[in-house]
Amino acid sequence: MASVKSNPEAGAVQFRKMTETPIPGLIIRLAIPTVLSMLVTNVYNLVDTAFVGRLGNSASGAIGIVFGYMAILQSVGFMFGQGGGSIVSRMLGAKDLDSAGRHASTAVICSFLSGALLSVLSYFILDPLIVFLGSTETIAPYAKQYIHFIMFAAPFMTSSFTMNNVLRYEGKAALGMIGLMAGGILNMIGDPIFMFGFDMGISGAGLSTCISQIISFMILLSIFLRRKTSSVLSFSNFVFSLSFIGNIMATGFPSLVRQGLGSAATIILNWHVRPYGDEAMAAMSIVSRISFFMFSVALGVGQGFQPVSAFNYGAGRYGRVKQAFRFTFLSGEAFIAIACGVVFLLSGDVIRLFRDDPEVILIGTRALRLQCGAMLFLPFAMITEMMYQSTGKKLGAAILSALRSGICFIPLIFLMARTRGLYGIEEAQPLSYIMAFFPAVYFAIRHLRSMPEKDREAGP
Repeated sequence: MASVKSNPEAGAVQFRKMTETPIPGLIIRLAIPTVLSMLVTNVYNLVDTAFVGRLGNSASGAIGIVFGYMAILQSVGFMFGQGGGSIVSRMLGAKDLDSAGRHASTAVICSFLSGALLSVLSYFILDPLIVFLGSTETIAPYAKQYIHFIMFAAPFMTSSFTMNNVLRYEGKAALGMIGLMAGGILNMIGDPIFMFGFDMGISGAGLSTCISQIISFMILLSIFLRRKTSSVLSFSNFVFSLSFIGNIMATGFPSLVRQGLGSAATIILNWHVRPYGDEAMAAMSIVSRISFFMFSVALGVGQGFQPVSAFNYGAGRYGRVKQAFRFTFLSGEAFIAIACGVVFLLSGDVIRLFRDDPEVILIGTRALRLQCGAMLFLPFAMITEMMYQSTGKKLGAAILSALRSGICFIPLIFLMARTRGLYGIEEAQPLSYIMAFFPAVYFAIRHLRSMPEKDREAGP
């Protein structure tokens, strides 16, 4: 069957928008929907943590355990989404709309099938999986109740992440926002209804997440099927070729490394915290959610940068890529500085919102303050990694992803847990952020200097 053709007129309009709109306004316009989506998603995560916290420390710890599994699903979705999306954006920049449609379709279908495969495998190894994720004997029953629903939703979650990333790379983050925000809002509404209204406990939180993720998937899919995008999503555009799929996966590999190592880091953190009891597990789970919430705005601005970088690099507008890098770094750094300053001062009160337990508050306050200090080093490393990936520099992006997401952290936590106990566990992640900053400076200077001084002549 012949592939479905894209709309050249819509592509031309999008080309002018991405290559002519002033950089600050363009990035902000693309970042706002992503930031709002991430804020709603993270507010849901925090609300979910607070609701589950009412069930006790063991239930709170279970959220951290399942979060590691959800990070694995996210890593698959982001690999296909960032890989396919980066290529789609560069193809649109080069005015090759048909190739963009083939890459988008192949990425989404592969992502769904990969999520389904992970789901099936998880059912066969559920008990060892829960232990591997870092569960204690008291946390395991809660984690199993919650994770059953996440496993069912796995293919919908992976492909939703992929579709959202493709939309972002097209420069249509506002459309992706609709699907993600709808899912997050429905989740917040469903939590109290299922958990307490139907007396389902932590299973209710899992069911609410499952339903909202499926609805989010349907909304995102409908956006493509209604031709609101430059790239066309269809089965006929799927390319069953190992080299074609391999190129998408190779381009998205830095995201798999980042998310996969992030998941591994969460699991290894749980292993080391486990001997210190459910209070420590609950505290570190809460700190992880709060830290990611703060970072999500800077990350959202970075995700507004990615389509601008990829599109203009594909179009040969190298000056705009450099300008976008500078603007995004400074914006992200400014927000992180303000957010971390406020949370540092109110850290004890912030932890108390999620679990009013003296031991949880004591452990969580110190860990959260350390995170706040070290997160100032994150935006530059993150933006440099995004620049490498969006411009197709696979190896550099993979190295930066590995350094930021786990290569620095994993050896540190083994060393520091052995030498400093729980204090060392709290200190390992912040120190790894600082260590990853310095290689990023070298990589950023090298790549920016490698770009031509003059823009490429526009094609027909």
